[in-house]
Amino acid sequence: MPVRTAVKRSAPSSKAHGPPTKKVAVSKSKAVGQNKSNPDYDGKKRRLPITVPADAHDDPESEDEGNEGDFAADEGADLGEGVNNPEMKASLLAKNPNASRESHKAQREVTRQRQAAKPHADVLSLAKRQWSLARQKNISHAERQKHVKVLMDAVRGKIQDVVFKHDASRVVQTIIKCGTSQERDEVAVELKGRYRDLAQNKYAKFLVTKLLRYCPSQRASIISEFQHHVMRLLLHREASPVVADAYELYSNAAQRDLLLRDFYGKEVALFDTPDTASTGGDKKRGLQMVLDGADTERKKRILGALKDNLINIFNNPDKGAISHGIVHRALWEYLQVINEISDVAEQDKKRHEIFESCQELVAEMVHTKDGSRAVREFVAQGTAKDRKQIIKVLKPHLERMCKDEEAQLVLFTTLDVVDDTKLMSKSVVSEIIVHASTFAFDSHKSGRRALLYLLVPRSLRHFTPATVNILAETDDSRTRTSKKDPEIRIRELRMAASESLLNLVVHNAEELCRDPGASLLVVEIMLFTEGDKTAAIKALLAPLSKPYPTPVPSNGELMHLIDIPHSSRLFKTLIQGGHFDRSTSSVQVVSSFSPSSFASQFMQVVGRENMIRMALGNGAFVVAELVKRVSEEGTETEKSELKGWFDKNVVSNIRVGQRRGSDALIGRWKASNDLPSHVYPFYPEIDSAGWDSESRPQEHVLRSDARASANGSHMMKTATLCLTGSRSNGLEVRFSLWVNHARGPAFEPRLDPLLSIWLCPCSKRNMWDCMHAFACI
Repeated sequence: MPVRTAVKRSAPSSKAHGPPTKKVAVSKSKAVGQNKSNPDYDGKKRRLPITVPADAHDDPESEDEGNEGDFAADEGADLGEGVNNPEMKASLLAKNPNASRESHKAQREVTRQRQAAKPHADVLSLAKRQWSLARQKNISHAERQKHVKVLMDAVRGKIQDVVFKHDASRVVQTIIKCGTSQERDEVAVELKGRYRDLAQNKYAKFLVTKLLRYCPSQRASIISEFQHHVMRLLLHREASPVVADAYELYSNAAQRDLLLRDFYGKEVALFDTPDTASTGGDKKRGLQMVLDGADTERKKRILGALKDNLINIFNNPDKGAISHGIVHRALWEYLQVINEISDVAEQDKKRHEIFESCQELVAEMVHTKDGSRAVREFVAQGTAKDRKQIIKVLKPHLERMCKDEEAQLVLFTTLDVVDDTKLMSKSVVSEIIVHASTFAFDSHKSGRRALLYLLVPRSLRHFTPATVNILAETDDSRTRTSKKDPEIRIRELRMAASESLLNLVVHNAEELCRDPGASLLVVEIMLFTEGDKTAAIKALLAPLSKPYPTPVPSNGELMHLIDIPHSSRLFKTLIQGGHFDRSTSSVQVVSSFSPSSFASQFMQVVGRENMIRMALGNGAFVVAELVKRVSEEGTETEKSELKGWFDKNVVSNIRVGQRRGSDALIGRWKASNDLPSHVYPFYPEIDSAGWDSESRPQEHVLRSDARASANGSHMMKTATLCLTGSRSNGLEVRFSLWVNHARGPAFEPRLDPLLSIWLCPCSKRNMWDCMHAFACI
């Protein structure tokens, strides 16, 4: 018998099928009805398990948004007759060139007759044409509503009969998505009583999800039909996602408790009536509420039923229920009740029994809040063997765990409680560090938190108080099940990650500094890692050697690092040797980093010209910290060199420029030179020019033989100081200052072999009528 092969069918004749339908244009990213302007649209989605690729989501919306718009292909799907053998076809074509066309025509006729014999064939034919028009992208809202109304009129009263078909199901879904609230409610009422069957159908299950999404008024009715059938539906491959969506996305607290009651056994599901009115303000919900007031035997029966139902789901992972939040909630409630058992041995026995049934499936649980809690409980309360098994199961999925907000809590708890740091270094830390170059630039911050937790675990600079409190929930269990001191564990894990993280800085220093989030990671790497940081420091400082400020040219040259706020803050933090603590108003200096060495290399790399430009530009805060660090811990050579860089003209320009940080820089400079904080310091210079020379700077020198002005535009003021000190106790010194009222006074110190006098104006620029003199021995 010859083998039958598929033959490419030609398009149906336009004369046979009426006017051609317009090609449907459907956007994958933004389908009809899925926009923010639709008040009934709710785009919530369940969280994906870490075992599933990030781009693969079982999206209920996608079922009717493929290329199914051209139903001509569906109408010919049942073609089986005709000549399909290539040899026979070639022979027929040689005899009759029109044989293929006639064969296709005969096939289409047979198909039409077959479809016409099916129930509601005329209804489906009309509905398909209107469906193709209603779901077009580039039509007005009024025109779409017109097509949807015709579509609703065509299927009204027959929805239950046609909705289980793959094509008719898509038609009804379009009514739900694009129709009015009245049309949606009409469809929901007509399907009432059939939702459990719809959820188990391969095509109609998408309709149930859309009704839950777009018809809030019908949710309670739909969810109530799942009651007493939850376990069966969860073990059904098609119905399981529908129950998960109903529980996680579209149920309130009372409805979630209603769905959970099926886990507690038939005794609770059939004979206990939940008092939804009283549970609204009661802190006890779910299993705690059911067990409240029950005798010991009844508690055992309920816990036994819950355990059996959980094990039944764990034993059928192919059904997909293991990754659903409703199962994780039931497991977490079971573990909570176990922890309340007074007998510790009984606690461990029951916990180990349930762990053995799901130990290979923990990777399917960590993506939800309750699943993460349950796995963290297994890690915190388990033995060393149990923890090793969990690490083995999670290891292939560590990259996804680092990027998932709930799953990374399991990772952090594992880092907190496992004593075998060698195992953690090989199995966990190394897997995290492999992706460090990606995590450092993670725009969602989650991946970067995994790197930060290796360096500064539970630091409030990077982790919210809520996250820290969640992680602290297992601290009591850690004291009982872990022997190693937490500080030793942190240091050993940090050492395991140090070399790779420092290499990350060496090879990507400038890119890391330019990224706002990655720059935070660089600071922690430099401050807290262990090992030789010379290469990393050299790589960080290399970009600063470029001329500052960077011009804004047409060649697209990047902005200088000092002009970028977060990178400038990075260098400031490293120079000061740690983070500033607002609670203590001091810098938390760390022992693993030498700020004085960094400051010395900073001076060498940046140089005098760049340093002065930075002080006059956006780097005043950085230079201020540098001045302080050198004055406190620098060598005499460095101090002298830095002092020589900032002469009177430079400091004057800094003060006049009034850039951000200039006051802090001047204050640090004065402190480093033991000057009073309210005096502007200037180095003296002997000026041979006259007072009225236009080329003179604004600062003038008072000589010991001050002379009068030639044109009389200056007024001389005198003051007498009583100096105290080892060499001038009670010495009275009289000095003079010439003031130009027209241009504003210039002021400079007058030198004396025994003392230096600084003059500081305190009035407005054009009215210098008062001068204060201060002396320093």
